[in-house]
Amino acid sequence: MSSSGRDATAPAPQQRSGSGVRARLTRFSTTRSTRGAARSEEQLSIPGMEEVLNPELGDGRPQDSERALWVDITLVVVLTVLTVVPYVTSVIMHPGPEYVAALVSSMLMVGSVTIRREQPMLMMGLVGLGATIQLIIVPWPVLSLLTIPIASYSVARWTGGPQSRWVLWVGALGAILGPTRWHAAMTADYPANGGTPWMLWFLSMTVCAGLVITPYAIGRRLREAALIGSQQRMAKAQRYRSILAEREQDARVIEERTRNEIARELHDIVAHSLSVMIVQAEGGKALALKKPEKAPEVLDIIADTGRDALVEMRRIVGVLRQDPSEKAAFSPSPGLTDIPELVEHSGDRISLTVTGERPEVPEALGLTAYRVVQEAVTNVLKHAGPTAHAEVAVHYRPTTMCLTITDDGHGEAIQGDGRGHGLQGMRERVTSMGGQLDTGPLADRGFRVRALLPLRSGR
Repeated sequence: MSSSGRDATAPAPQQRSGSGVRARLTRFSTTRSTRGAARSEEQLSIPGMEEVLNPELGDGRPQDSERALWVDITLVVVLTVLTVVPYVTSVIMHPGPEYVAALVSSMLMVGSVTIRREQPMLMMGLVGLGATIQLIIVPWPVLSLLTIPIASYSVARWTGGPQSRWVLWVGALGAILGPTRWHAAMTADYPANGGTPWMLWFLSMTVCAGLVITPYAIGRRLREAALIGSQQRMAKAQRYRSILAEREQDARVIEERTRNEIARELHDIVAHSLSVMIVQAEGGKALALKKPEKAPEVLDIIADTGRDALVEMRRIVGVLRQDPSEKAAFSPSPGLTDIPELVEHSGDRISLTVTGERPEVPEALGLTAYRVVQEAVTNVLKHAGPTAHAEVAVHYRPTTMCLTITDDGHGEAIQGDGRGHGLQGMRERVTSMGGQLDTGPLADRGFRVRALLPLRSGR
């Protein structure tokens, strides 16, 4: 549980205890991850969220296809009444090729309106076929020509740019051929040598061209607006996804930081408390044989150490409570005033020297200083050797405080198993307070930990 280079194989009971703590932390982490995933899935299951986060690039086709179909059927019925029914009457009253051609072509052109959304180019072909029949057989304008602006709009609205321009070319050709074909019928009552027939021909061409160009322009404008709106929704969805990804990443960083802090706190509490209790129990066993009257004092120290560890464990567990209605019993975090008691409970092999006047520091800075001393003393008890002594020197200065823990134990002769995090945890604590930590074996024998903490950064 301590840092590499100072860790040794711990006794079997202590390993079992550490494994139990790690197992509980693992179960706690797994439970939190599972609950977090469930909350994320619940949040993403909001109706309409998928369309917002993953929109498709579309041309604005109606989402309600059934309603759109009924609109087209209504349009077909209206056009049938206006353009087909009159020619049914004409065929009955005056059966002739012109009226039959007008009736058949009108039915073909009006019926093509039903496929204008799904197959606009096919509709244009059917309308063009009907108009060609009228151009060849019928010498006058037919009312079913009202389907031409509908076809022009539909092609412009639901077809891509290069392909949709075919309707302009076909419309331009029809705007010339149609008025030319109807010229004789429209100018029969006007003198041939006057200007009126030519004026009527020009106006007819202009009207026919307008029936193609105007709907086409409207359809293209609506299509472009729909595409721009779709692109904007996609860009907005991309921003939303980026924001969600950033928030998820921030949440993961915060969770990882919290887990590290909890693991560090548990390490400091459990490692030090168990080390002190083991050392006191071993020393108390030998002391009970020589001075039985001293045994209760040793047992009191073991009990106090376990009680303090239990209080701090409750403080950490109180932070982890999920039910906000439960009020955890918090106790003040240890600080500078608790360092003498810490050293006293660690045994006779640890001594304390304090110079300078103890300042008033924030709780975080006091806890950092306490944990540095606690971890260093724990390493001495675990790794320095059964006969090693250590001195804890606390020097308070106007702007800094210096913590030095020096022992005369094995020093660099101890090779850890590489799984400890004690020195790493100390370094993280000191660095977070803006301080510096120096650790390493001494030249001849022993090990030293020196932490320099600024007093102003915590204020």
